[in-house]
Amino acid sequence: QVHLVESGGGLVQAGGSLRVSCAGSGRTFRNLVMGWFRQAPGKEREFVAAINWSGGSTYADSVKGRFTISRDNAKNTVYLQMNKLKPEDTAVYYCAATLRVRLTTRALEYDYWGQGTQVTVSS
Repeated sequence: QVHLVESGGGLVQAGGSLRVSCAGSGRTFRNLVMGWFRQAPGKEREFVAAINWSGGSTYADSVKGRFTISRDNAKNTVYLQMNKLKPEDTAVYYCAATLRVRLTTRALEYDYWGQGTQVTVSS
């Protein structure tokens, strides 16, 4: 079992930056592929970024060049640094973990989810 808790969401102006964190506990964290997803009101949950145990990562085209995913295995924590934020980035951001060994962008392939943290970008 893996327990995930997000933190760091909030309100920021367009063009600003924010970092959200996800603390994990339970199963060996360092072996897990970790992902960030987001869901805006009235929209489906969408992939944002993912990172594997060695730091390899992949991003959605909409955030590429603006967001950076990273992890600190000693702290059992994964981060999402968000720069140049836009109003369309407003959503609840979810951290997720998968037992699969490869990076994946598919929500259905993630086994564990956090409760989410709200990020609001004002124009």
